[in-house]
Amino acid sequence: MRLHFCAADTPKARAALRALVQRYGQHDITEADVLVPLGGDGFMLETLHGSIATPKPIYGMNLGTVGFLMNGYTAGDLMERIERAATTKLHPLRMRATMLDGHSEEGLAINEVSLLRETRQAASLSLWIDGVERLSDLVCDGLIVATPAGSTAYNLSAHGPILPIGAPLLAITPISPFRPRRWRGALVAQTARIFIRVNDPKKRPVSAVADYTEIRDVTGVEIWQDDTMAVDVLFDREHNLEERILKEQFAV
Repeated sequence: MRLHFCAADTPKARAALRALVQRYGQHDITEADVLVPLGGDGFMLETLHGSIATPKPIYGMNLGTVGFLMNGYTAGDLMERIERAATTKLHPLRMRATMLDGHSEEGLAINEVSLLRETRQAASLSLWIDGVERLSDLVCDGLIVATPAGSTAYNLSAHGPILPIGAPLLAITPISPFRPRRWRGALVAQTARIFIRVNDPKKRPVSAVADYTEIRDVTGVEIWQDDTMAVDVLFDREHNLEERILKEQFAV
């Protein structure tokens, strides 16, 4: 098995990189069978985005803070751990955002697409699911559309639901909703086409963010799961992503 190691720019991750390369060797990313990123969830997200066009299985090891998308770090038995690992296939969300000047830009999100107010004034949004208007005037600080893999990230911080990794669902979660005050979000099928219109983009400007891609001053955003793209993430069977999400739901 040919491995390609990469590391976050931290002393701990760089030291682990040197030790693992010395022990297992280093192959060019184009020739490697498996990518092994060393760092935290942020670095793992960077690696996922960087490899999604030419996907290779990714086995991350945690040398960061949370490491929700990572396996525990140990230097020994790495080949055996990778061979025994369970595979989770992640499909990204695709975002198409239209701006005030009329042209559109796209971005991909492994975790979530977020719409965020740009000024002191709350955003005014309307929400459409598969061509049907469900909310005509959502006044809020923003709105999150999260994948199961991203449901424990920004979505959870905004009091959104945690989704099992195999659930064919997307979570739509408002950020500090003012009207309707009691609306706490919705679950929709992963096949849904979601459209969010900014009702007053000049007075109440909004930006759209797909993981790392930020587009400012948008008038409307279309979001859907892109089933033509996928990345395989490898997890130790005793610490797989589905089990982590299940445990998170009972955390106190």
